[in-house]
Amino acid sequence: MAIITYRQAIKDALAEELERDENVFIMGEEVAEYNGAYKVTEGLWKRFGDKRVVDAPISEAGFIGLGIGASLLGLRPVIEMMFFSFVYVAWDQAVNNASSMRYMSGGLMNCPLVIRGPANGGTNVGATHSHTPENLIANFPGLKVVVPATPADAKGLMKSAIRDNDPVYVMESTVLYGNEGEVPDEEEFLVPIGKADVKREGSDLSIIAHGRSVLESLKAAEKLKKDYNIDVEVVDLRSIRPLDEETIIKSVKKTNRALLVEENKPFCGVDAQVSHLIQRRAFDYLDGPIHRLSAVDAPAIYSPPIEKIQLPDADVITREVLEMLQVKA
Repeated sequence: MAIITYRQAIKDALAEELERDENVFIMGEEVAEYNGAYKVTEGLWKRFGDKRVVDAPISEAGFIGLGIGASLLGLRPVIEMMFFSFVYVAWDQAVNNASSMRYMSGGLMNCPLVIRGPANGGTNVGATHSHTPENLIANFPGLKVVVPATPADAKGLMKSAIRDNDPVYVMESTVLYGNEGEVPDEEEFLVPIGKADVKREGSDLSIIAHGRSVLESLKAAEKLKKDYNIDVEVVDLRSIRPLDEETIIKSVKKTNRALLVEENKPFCGVDAQVSHLIQRRAFDYLDGPIHRLSAVDAPAIYSPPIEKIQLPDADVITREVLEMLQVKA
């Protein structure tokens, strides 16, 4: 095991896959000579050269379209979004064309494409740079969506995404890039797409979350145990599509209560789908209604103190659990 940052974990995954497979290449704005807007690709251009790490013009429609074409010819592009908010510029390429290739070719053509980058609010960069579109992208059959919360999952899911034969969207968080955690040293460390992870065992209530909300949920769980002797289970979805239904249902059947936490907007969010799943498959096990905590249903606010309260944090999660269990704070 090595203790490294979330950023370094992604960088290591990219380097290892570039080394392992000559068909892998990276493309995006400022990923090469500038070392990436967030330094995730730092040093890779010098190590692998112009053909493997490619600076693209500011034209998401252009370079995502190019990536799809390259993937159909046997290459494995890894496309960086400087912000995932910018993927809307290439919506036709990213979600219409990429999702449909395998289906429309009768399985004769694969589209092994990875689109990765930050998809988060909380960094005071304004409404047009703060979207979390995992719910939108997961709506399209043929696309896969993963949201790693820890360095280990960031590395393992990235490597699995690059090796997958379908388009995979890897949603990261700039807030997490500096976080440290244990990551296995072996190069063949893979985290399977479509498998959730129980980050903390518990018996009183299940918190089901993804991305940075997992870490906030874990903080809340520790506080609840210390201050109120409430034992919370925390399930990290990791993969939005495909969704690990069995792990979710097993946890809810065990604890009999469910709190769903995400930084997505509430209307048609990921947790709306999870709530439906629990209602359909575990209704008779519930001791109370399913609760949801999402981002405030408004565009991200530029003001730092106001944007902070738009996103569910450990304090908000703690209060919600106490309300669900009818415990006085």
